[in-house]
Amino acid sequence: MNPPATADVVVIGGGAIGASAAFHLAEAGVDVVLLDRGELGGGSTCKAAGGVRAQFSDPVNIALGARSLRAFEQFGERPGAEIDLRQHGYLFLLSAPADVTAFEDGVRLQNELGVPSRMLTAAEAAELTPVVSVQDVLAAAYSPTDGHCTPEAVVHGYAAGIRRHGGTVLPHCAVTGIDTAGDAVTGVRTDSGVIATSAALCAAGAWSSAVAAMAGVELPVRPLRRQIVVTEPIRDLPGRLPFTIDFGTGFYFHEEGPGLLMGMPDPADSPDPHPDDSWLELLAETVAHRAPRFSTAGAAHRWAGLYEITPDHNALVGQAGQVRGLWYATGFSGHGFLQSPAIGEVLRDLVLGRTPPVDVGALDVARFERAGHRPERNLV
Repeated sequence: MNPPATADVVVIGGGAIGASAAFHLAEAGVDVVLLDRGELGGGSTCKAAGGVRAQFSDPVNIALGARSLRAFEQFGERPGAEIDLRQHGYLFLLSAPADVTAFEDGVRLQNELGVPSRMLTAAEAAELTPVVSVQDVLAAAYSPTDGHCTPEAVVHGYAAGIRRHGGTVLPHCAVTGIDTAGDAVTGVRTDSGVIATSAALCAAGAWSSAVAAMAGVELPVRPLRRQIVVTEPIRDLPGRLPFTIDFGTGFYFHEEGPGLLMGMPDPADSPDPHPDDSWLELLAETVAHRAPRFSTAGAAHRWAGLYEITPDHNALVGQAGQVRGLWYATGFSGHGFLQSPAIGEVLRDLVLGRTPPVDVGALDVARFERAGHRPERNLV
């Protein structure tokens, strides 16, 4: 299918952020086109762990996470799709005194903003996740409404909603350029034709820097590999396991069918999107320490994907100062999928000149030219 000759807005990137933005624009009556060079969600979203949470250290991230959680809860009605949402909670295990203090501050802020998180003792954490060793755990942070769902289902749910509201969804349609005249966007070029438009939204995740550069705009986003393993079936898994994170190492797991999905940061700091066997050794060591019961579990399958990282681990959301009509939503540093419903609403309102439900002014790329921007602490 060739792209249409014109559109009000062209969204570049068919992951959760782009699909959500396009859905909310289409729902508002905007003539929108969603483009992806491959399969929808095939860049990073469908390789994500699927966690959804509001436990953050930054008030903007807390608000985006909480609003998105409510949207995930209502996803069956709007846009209308089953996403396998499991609200079994998020449990952060804390082994360093500084982390305990920081999470205590974070929980107080979350509570002020309506998030039902709370601090737990190590013994209470072990009751929630009895498969972990808590011998060196000092405390934990837990929120019962967090959880996980299926990223692919979210993307395709939004895509169906876009089409239902008259928008156009074009996978396998690569963007080759962004046309400008003076200081304004005039069109988006693809390998199948040109779309005349006055608004282009860059939601290309780890590839956003290259897309924005087509319009002469610099976005400080870089790719970073993350790897995941799904185990073979594990007998007698406890029911309703929280999404559990060993905060000191970044090791995490949640149930995935009859087995577990596991991941942790890759110390290689690599932009290579392919799995690396050396990472498995580090994972095995960490599992043996924190969740020794799972040490003998075999791997059913594994994969790698890319985070898109910014210098302060907060997203970039806004309109390019030097090119009118070029919007961006990228650099979510691992929490893009979980914030995608709220970010879609925010982008709809920004593009339409409305006041968004969450003030994301602090996420404008121009913050790096100002003093005092704050890094997000609660990263996985």
